[in-house]
Amino acid sequence: MTSPDMNHMSSLSTTPTATSQGSIPRNSVDKSESRLTRASTRRTLERYETMPTQDTSDVLDLPYDILSDEADMSEYIQETAAGVIPKRTISRATGKPEDHELVTFKINDPENPKNWSKPYKWWCTMVVAFTCFTVAFNSAVITADLEGVSEEFHVSAEVSLLTVTTFVIGFGVGPLAFAPLSELYGRKPVYVITIALAVIFEIPCAVAQNIGTLLVCRLIDGVAFSAPMTLVGGTLADLWANEDRGVPMAVFSAAPFAGPAIGPLAGGFLGDASGWRWLYWIQLIMSGICWIILTFTIPETYAPIILDKRAKKLRRETGDAKYVTEKDLDLRPMSEQIRIFLVRPLQLLCLEPIVLLISLYMAVLYGLLYMFFVAYPIVYVEGKGYSEGITGLMFIPLAIGVVLSAILSPLVNKHYISLCRKAPNGKPPAEARLIPMMFSCWLIPMGLFIFGWTSYPYLSYWGPMMGGFPVGFGFIFLYNSANNYLVDTYQHQAASALAAKTCIRSFWGASVVLFTEQMYHTLGYRWASFLLAFLALACCAIPYVFYFYGARIRRFSKFAFHDEDDDVRGVSQEKV
Repeated sequence: MTSPDMNHMSSLSTTPTATSQGSIPRNSVDKSESRLTRASTRRTLERYETMPTQDTSDVLDLPYDILSDEADMSEYIQETAAGVIPKRTISRATGKPEDHELVTFKINDPENPKNWSKPYKWWCTMVVAFTCFTVAFNSAVITADLEGVSEEFHVSAEVSLLTVTTFVIGFGVGPLAFAPLSELYGRKPVYVITIALAVIFEIPCAVAQNIGTLLVCRLIDGVAFSAPMTLVGGTLADLWANEDRGVPMAVFSAAPFAGPAIGPLAGGFLGDASGWRWLYWIQLIMSGICWIILTFTIPETYAPIILDKRAKKLRRETGDAKYVTEKDLDLRPMSEQIRIFLVRPLQLLCLEPIVLLISLYMAVLYGLLYMFFVAYPIVYVEGKGYSEGITGLMFIPLAIGVVLSAILSPLVNKHYISLCRKAPNGKPPAEARLIPMMFSCWLIPMGLFIFGWTSYPYLSYWGPMMGGFPVGFGFIFLYNSANNYLVDTYQHQAASALAAKTCIRSFWGASVVLFTEQMYHTLGYRWASFLLAFLALACCAIPYVFYFYGARIRRFSKFAFHDEDDDVRGVSQEKV
């Protein structure tokens, strides 16, 4: 998402502007010059980025999906002395020129989230990160006592596993709606409504008298809980300037992966002590806390919505209709928005090899994470006779790996910044984002081979437990690198590319838990893990293929962004 240290003027603007980091001079521009397209606006903004960052949010906090390609996004990313940018447009009703005032933030505007105090921004960051942790925790905590569900409702283990499957399917469906809804109505309403809905439907899960109630409510919870996971990256970009965003993004990156690691740990002891229903009551308690804190302590952070409300207030107070935002001038028809939201992710998935292969790789990794929830009980409960609570302790190295990789993420960010400084135009090719993936991809098969080799019942519990460490350590680097590559490759269509990846990833993660137990019982502990390891090993070729050939692929793409001087060889010497 875009930082306030970028300053780009509309071609019809005559008002001096400045960013929160200082003003940037501009040359006078003839008023008859056409407005910049979104892509050219993005390229211009990138030239002003003084501190590029590792995160994926540079192009995801602006209303690209609801505005046409000719919309000028500079209104949302700069502060002006007068709080407005003059703009002349041609009326769609009369065909005559009209003068407008695009409403912007004023210099050092207290309503601009990037100008809030650092302690308060950190509070907001920790709240949304904890919410993401809670959502991820909720997806995995129930795996600690699926046997209780099977016994009480007299269903098979596969049917009880559907409580995980339906929840994760919701993760893939929800983002298609919540990302555009946040652009239309703001982040806070989506947070508050969806989490409230999820909290409500936790109650019938906890008191369910049949498996049907449990499955339906878990599906609804999965859809509703996908909203925080979809919006949190944008929220952090709303709050933090580029140069300050590295550590907050590292905190957020750890939350979705630490949650599934901690879930079985806490759920194992809670399930042993109080039964499977308390695994849902704990979700209700934690989610309720998140809803209360988000509702009463976190205001709206999305700049276009804040400015839209300011423009309406100015029109009401002055009685002058000239105060507008780009949304007022250039709103896409709803039919076109729906087509983009639903069709474009499918287009990218089917027509873009970059989206397809990166999505498949992330699906494999996501599936491995959820397979662990079934594989650990097989190795430790069945193989070694441990309780569910003690088995939960075996996830600790996985969680430590996740946290450690999050701590080291700013170092990866510094390396990318060094590449930006050495690039001719200050922006290395998109393939530079793959460098962390090229190193960390080997950690996943390494961990799986360790897990498989040491999973004999008569061997120490330390072996398979420590196999989780390299897996956890590699996940964040792989995940962030993949997201960054898709964003840099597709830029203003990045939201659709990420939606396509999320759908494939979630559907695969939802399905793998249904056959993991059969796979381990049929192939054996070792060869089942080896099969997964070889699959992860084969996927290691993907970042290398795109690192060396991605620029060529982008040149022939209908959707991908590329510059004529894009050449990954320009950064190949900076890998280490």
